[in-house]
Amino acid sequence: MKTSFTLSIGLLLCSIVAVQAQLKPQTAQEKVVIDEYHGVKLEDPYRYLENLDDPKVVEWMKSNANYARAKINEVPERQKLIDKLNELDKRRESVIFNLQITENDNYFYLKRKATEENGKLYHRLGYKGAEKLLFDPDTYKKSDGLNYSISSITPNEKGDKVAFEIAPSGSESAELLIIDSNGKLYPEVYDRCWFSSPSWMPDGNSFTYGRLNSADVTDVNRLLNSKVFFHRLGDDPKKDVEFLSNKTNPELAIGAEEFPLNYYHKNSNKNYALVVTVDKRLKLYTTDFTNNFNPTKWNTLISKEDEVTNFNIDKDFLYYQTFKNAPNYKIIKVPIANPNLDNAVTVVEEPKNGNITSFTITKDGLYYSVTENGVEAKVFFLEKGKSLPTELKLPFPAGTADLATVNENRSDIWVVLSGWTSPTKRFLYNPKTNDFTFQPLTKQIEYPEFKDMVSKEVMVKSHDGTMVPVSIIYNKKTKLNGDNPVLMMGYGAYGMSLSPRFSPGFILSYCAYDGIFVVPHVRGGGELGDTWHKAGQKTTKPNTWKDFIASAEYLIKEKYTSSKRIAIAGGSAGGILIGRAMTERPDLFAAAIPEVGCLNMVRAENSPNGPGNTPEFGTVKNETEFKALLEMDAFHHIKKGTAYPATLITAGMNDPRVIAWEPSKFAARLQNANSSDKPILFLTDFEAGHGMGDSKTKAFESIGDLMTFAYQHTGHPKFQSSKKMKF
Repeated sequence: MKTSFTLSIGLLLCSIVAVQAQLKPQTAQEKVVIDEYHGVKLEDPYRYLENLDDPKVVEWMKSNANYARAKINEVPERQKLIDKLNELDKRRESVIFNLQITENDNYFYLKRKATEENGKLYHRLGYKGAEKLLFDPDTYKKSDGLNYSISSITPNEKGDKVAFEIAPSGSESAELLIIDSNGKLYPEVYDRCWFSSPSWMPDGNSFTYGRLNSADVTDVNRLLNSKVFFHRLGDDPKKDVEFLSNKTNPELAIGAEEFPLNYYHKNSNKNYALVVTVDKRLKLYTTDFTNNFNPTKWNTLISKEDEVTNFNIDKDFLYYQTFKNAPNYKIIKVPIANPNLDNAVTVVEEPKNGNITSFTITKDGLYYSVTENGVEAKVFFLEKGKSLPTELKLPFPAGTADLATVNENRSDIWVVLSGWTSPTKRFLYNPKTNDFTFQPLTKQIEYPEFKDMVSKEVMVKSHDGTMVPVSIIYNKKTKLNGDNPVLMMGYGAYGMSLSPRFSPGFILSYCAYDGIFVVPHVRGGGELGDTWHKAGQKTTKPNTWKDFIASAEYLIKEKYTSSKRIAIAGGSAGGILIGRAMTERPDLFAAAIPEVGCLNMVRAENSPNGPGNTPEFGTVKNETEFKALLEMDAFHHIKKGTAYPATLITAGMNDPRVIAWEPSKFAARLQNANSSDKPILFLTDFEAGHGMGDSKTKAFESIGDLMTFAYQHTGHPKFQSSKKMKF
């Protein structure tokens, strides 16, 4: 009897917990704060939600997360979808990424087997060398109970040591560790690292690296006044020399929000100081290498006014990719011995069609890629000593062509090709024979279930007459009857392009349920060069979501779908796009999914990652830019009594890029304002960040959530709830 009674109590408690998870949380209480910017008064009823240390705020976030999780899990097809993603993953056995090859042919890379959650660090000598496991992140600090992942790897030139960053729970708040090629881990631990960009010195035992002020992702000073340090293995990291910062070199006027980096180049025997933010225009300095690593004097190579976005170096020249007087970019060079830009010579002219997306240098010359409308990639080779480049005949038509080399001392050049429906393939190019050799890193597999998937590229007229490229991926058997479920995804920021890449685990899996996947290449991105970027930046930012809205209207007009069947999704800066599209045209969409999104741009500068983003979005300190920020602020465009679409808002409590209170405030206000019967779900992951560093399981669950919510609220019969709670 006692056992039976205990079991009954246990079952009852489980039932109560399950019921509580199903109970819709109370809307957050309004506590209005009024701010005034340049004579404009703004009400903020949820300012208190910015205090992520307040237990009541966390409790509200958790109650919403539990409710959202319960509602999404009511759809049985979600688990079937996740099972399918795991089956596709097991089919390829393993995935290799972050490959780094040294001049003496040491291969360092991350590899995740289908049975594993995270990538592990491996080494082998040469393409066909025997593989050796160096470091397994699953064994790191096991007592913490956290998921650690490796985010970057940097071997020294000899290939006998490698530096790597490792961070817990998607925080990207990393520690930098050093391990040798035999698997021996050095005792030094360098904390407060994020894009630390270690650069090894000629001795192979010392390096420079960048460091932040704090490991706390909520610390508003975390990213300000970062520094470059010099370390020699065996020394105490606490005694490392501060080598480059706004303190050591005030004459360089490094802004508090700017990141200084150092890069040592062997052939020129110089250090190169790179100062960066989200502003794609680089600042570059140089100094001769010496063994005395104290602060030094730097000579200016380029400033932001030179509008350089990328650079490479060979034995004699510095090469720059620039959009100055060339919105589709050109490549210039200057002698290392006399690097004044007055001596610059144009080596690759601005393309008439398409824009230069990347370039690299080998022993034989210069390679560069050109992409038209963001979706048609070409690769060119400018042989050393020649003035006219030749276009390479690629093994197959591709939407994306990535270039990889060892350095300028070797001929090796790998071209990695991919497309919406074309599997990603890696080729080694031989300039002497003009041949491509297929050189995969892992087992190549077929996907017969996706054989009928096709992609279509169209141009859509936007609100101001501008033609916007739009990619449409679907099953060729789909009938254009105006009643197909559609998932639109967009970004439109930083001049970054949404390039065509083969995605069986997301795009094609969505299409396998007879949906149509659509990517509008909106302004603010880089698909059509610098002009396209500037047309969706700061005061021109409304073009970003208006291009997106025009694309949705096109899909309806051309009988792809209807407004009741369209779901929209975007993450991070893409949250501006989704938030403003759904607040400007709530009638046009059935579902909206802003993931870890920028949704309260007027307050963004008050977050840790906000100051560094002002070059892209603007600052409230400037009246014109404040008005632009207010216009792109989805939080301030929510109107009470409006019928909004079903919305799934996500946040990561460890997010270093978009602090969790931005989506939190948006969710609170939207829940309070919505007059429709559509759900407004707010799902915070308390063990994740911005999506980087997620385990395989967490990544697949996130995809499952997005696709389930999108299909459920665009009327797909397989994605309807079948679970009803009984009391």
